[in-house]
Amino acid sequence: MDRTTSRRLFDRSKAHIPGGVNSPVRSYSNVGGDPPFIASGQGSRIVDADGNSYIDYVMSWGPLILGHAHPEVVEAVRAQAGLGVSYGAPTEPELGLAEMIADAFASIDMVRLVNSGTEACMTALRLARAFTGRDKIIKFEGCYHGHSDGLLVQAGSGAAHLSQATSAGVTAAQASDTFVAPYNDLRRVEEIFERSRGQIAAVIVEPVAGNMGMVMPETGFIGGLRRLTLEHGSLLIFDEVITGFRIVYGGYQDYARIEPDITCLGKVIGGGLPVGAYGGRREVMETVAPLGPMYQAGTLSGNPIAVAAGIATLKALQDPSVYMSFSGLTHRLCSGIEAICGELAVPVQVNRLGSMWGIHFSDAPVTCYADASGSDAEAYRSFFHKMLDSGIYLAPSPYETSFISTAHSRADVDETLDAVRHSLAAD
Repeated sequence: MDRTTSRRLFDRSKAHIPGGVNSPVRSYSNVGGDPPFIASGQGSRIVDADGNSYIDYVMSWGPLILGHAHPEVVEAVRAQAGLGVSYGAPTEPELGLAEMIADAFASIDMVRLVNSGTEACMTALRLARAFTGRDKIIKFEGCYHGHSDGLLVQAGSGAAHLSQATSAGVTAAQASDTFVAPYNDLRRVEEIFERSRGQIAAVIVEPVAGNMGMVMPETGFIGGLRRLTLEHGSLLIFDEVITGFRIVYGGYQDYARIEPDITCLGKVIGGGLPVGAYGGRREVMETVAPLGPMYQAGTLSGNPIAVAAGIATLKALQDPSVYMSFSGLTHRLCSGIEAICGELAVPVQVNRLGSMWGIHFSDAPVTCYADASGSDAEAYRSFFHKMLDSGIYLAPSPYETSFISTAHSRADVDETLDAVRHSLAAD
């Protein structure tokens, strides 16, 4: 494929935008090469600045559950834009979206709309600390909850209760309040609770990890976190920014029948526009200003255009058959990849749930970040570029999740499987 125009645009971008991109993974640093600049999207496909068309499995990193430029979402945005793009005042539609979220999640009595998943998770932790009067939190290695300072940490060498910053600019003091455990390692979480009795405000977890490639929780892991937090008087926070409304309408917690104390949402609830939310049971949420002492504010929170797109998206998802269709297509794609890799003796792990899926080039199951980082990154890099040249747009990193939308078809999946066979056989 000729991507001359994209390369020219990328060179221009690097003069004015750090690394030429506004989010690091877009730079292709994990796979090499230069990114195509996208000019448009329709349904399951995107078109780059050179006119090349791709079947898109990134879907703006998850929000576009209905596909690109879905007519009902576009019309909702257009109608609201004609009435004004922002007021900085309460509106009936933001109430409507809050009611839809509360109706979908049994654990949510009240919800506060914000502007991103990062903001939702950052504020959820502040809320947990305010509600419990404790300072420490537990997160999991390889789970990403946005770029707020206290969450950009990893496990330090030595004892499990020491943490180190993963970004310059994050102080040691900020990192010290965050304990890090391996995902799917309940024993390590128990150790941290024992060493820090009465200090843990909350455990925050992606119930299905989507930022070390897709990694599923092992049986008993999420339920074990619920048990431990209840035993120790801590809160359990589900980061469902990716999984909310995507696995089933009520998110992973409805799928697993496990209720957290606070839920963080984003992506799908904005239908592709910037939005986030955090919510929980009434007694916790009444800690939020103006009802309580925990302060959080935002000029564009509850932005009417984002709310309009979100309402249109959630309305389209209320038909249960949507999720059955998702699962069927995801199964067809992933089982097809597994079959091709088996025929070609390519070691691969293909994880999937609902409309989420991910590939790890590994001969052993991937259950945590150490497993994911031990996968064959060079194999993914080669696979990614061959698929891109075949018109298939995958995440430019082995540490991301891919997505199916309602716009994807069996024909898209079959074309993708043909590209998989061609890409792997070429090796």
